[in-house]
Parts: sequence; C-alpha cells; structure tokens
Amino acid sequence: MWKEENDCLERTFEFKDFSEAFAFMTRVALEAEKMGHHPEWSNVWNRVQIRLCTHDAGDKVTDLDRQLAANIDKLLA
Repeated sequence: MWKEENDCLERTFEFKDFSEAFAFMTRVALEAEKMGHHPEWSNVWNRVQIRLCTHDAGDKVTDLDRQLAANIDKLLA
C-alpha cells in the first residue's frame, strides 16, 4: 500500500530474491521512461523502496505520481 508522507508517495516491495527485485525494477524503469517520470528508489537484496514526488511541482505529490504508482501496482497483478 502506498503511503503519502513528507510530500512523497512511498512504498516498499519485497520479493523472493534479488533477481525478482531487479526484474521488477526493470519493469518499473520501462514504465517510468514511457511516462517521462522517474522514481527515487533503493534496492537492498529482495527489497525495493520507491518514493514518488514531482520535482517540477516543488517536490509535491501530483497526479503524475499517483498515475505512476497505479501503473507500478499493475505490474504486480
């Protein structure tokens, strides 16, 4: 579940192993590139933490962030 905190949408995803986490990051990267909107993220072994906020809007959550979050969720369906 995404949390809106500190003017960002945040969510941590957990996978079976590093390979699954990295494959997920690759799919997210392709979606983000299509949208022209890129996440702040980190990866430690099987966990991927994603933060979304729009820098051009003063580092606030915008509809673009919400749409990318929804598209990321669809990648898990």
